[in-house]
Amino acid sequence: MGREILIELYLFLFRLQFIILNWIPVKNKLTFVISFEQNSFYIYEELLKRQADCEIVFICDSSCYDIVKNEVNAKVLKLNAASPISWFENIYHLATSKTIIVDNYFGFLAAVSFKAEVECIQIWHAAGAIKTFGLKDHSLANRSSRAIERFKKVYNQFHKVVVGSDEMAAVFQQAFGVSSDRFLYTGVPRTDLFFSEEKQKHIIADLYRENHHLSGKKVILYAPTFRDGSLDTFEIKLDLDYLYQTLGDEYVLIVKLHPAIRNKSFLQNRYHHFIMDYSDYRDINDLLLITDYLITDYSSIPYEYALINKPMLFYAYDKESYQKQRGLWMDYEKMVPGPVVTKTEEIVSQIKENRFDYNRIRYFSSKWNKYSHGHSAGELVNYLYKERGIGSPEKGRQVSYGT
Repeated sequence: MGREILIELYLFLFRLQFIILNWIPVKNKLTFVISFEQNSFYIYEELLKRQADCEIVFICDSSCYDIVKNEVNAKVLKLNAASPISWFENIYHLATSKTIIVDNYFGFLAAVSFKAEVECIQIWHAAGAIKTFGLKDHSLANRSSRAIERFKKVYNQFHKVVVGSDEMAAVFQQAFGVSSDRFLYTGVPRTDLFFSEEKQKHIIADLYRENHHLSGKKVILYAPTFRDGSLDTFEIKLDLDYLYQTLGDEYVLIVKLHPAIRNKSFLQNRYHHFIMDYSDYRDINDLLLITDYLITDYSSIPYEYALINKPMLFYAYDKESYQKQRGLWMDYEKMVPGPVVTKTEEIVSQIKENRFDYNRIRYFSSKWNKYSHGHSAGELVNYLYKERGIGSPEKGRQVSYGT
């Protein structure tokens, strides 16, 4: 109850200041509000290439603020900064921007009323979805009706939603409660990486230069989903000793946990030439480029990894409890493009015997990456040019959006 009161107070103050600043005319300005930098970086790069004549502003969650600040030549502000001046600046740019691009759920959207000429575009931070979210998240059963109405207000602010497939559009329709005419079928901007040999070459070279222990080995990437309430209590469910004994000669194991997980004692001083903690490495798509086998569970990583057509395993040791507490979009075994295992021994046998269906991976990718063909950032900027007056046209390419 106390948390709800604080949220309502925050939104009341936000709404009050937004109403005041909303009297200022809208400018030819594009403001990114982001928790993850990857998608926005590809869009920003394309805008620079097209010599966009609009003002560009980034409002960043603390998790990506420093990265964005160091990488872009634009105004960069921190979201929810304690300073009253920063608070004022954030709302000012939101109230005076013609186009706003967001990549996550941001509660303040429930408190704003955009002018008719303003468009808010959701680019989301995942190319697909295995676990439910939004209005289909099972945890909503524990939230008040007032909170759920607030969520709906936020989702209703998404005038357009960028998707990479019809499958993801169907997911968003349920998760956000948005109609089919709101989708932009331009593909997911950050998937452009998987079609750029030049960028891949540089990233791979940097990774091997920074860690020579990767050389000459097959790389297994273990990237489990973050589980609610596990920041201090997380325990890895792999038998690391068994993995080292059976795979240590030919393989290395990269572990990519959620960077906020503080309990990583199980990784310390254990087979440091075999097990490597990359939890603080920002962009997992970089790691996918050097990965030979992906092990995950309910994360969205497989959707992009499928573009490489390499094998993946789904270590779903807690599927029943996860399904009950969080929820999965559909029949898990039928949905995922690889073997579902529950024991470390099964992981080893699958890898050693190379029991993977590559046709299934290709089919999975064709469904979920239908519109992601290496020009997604360009397609979105084409839309911004034609409909929002931002950027310039890309010669020789068709604008692809809408239904």
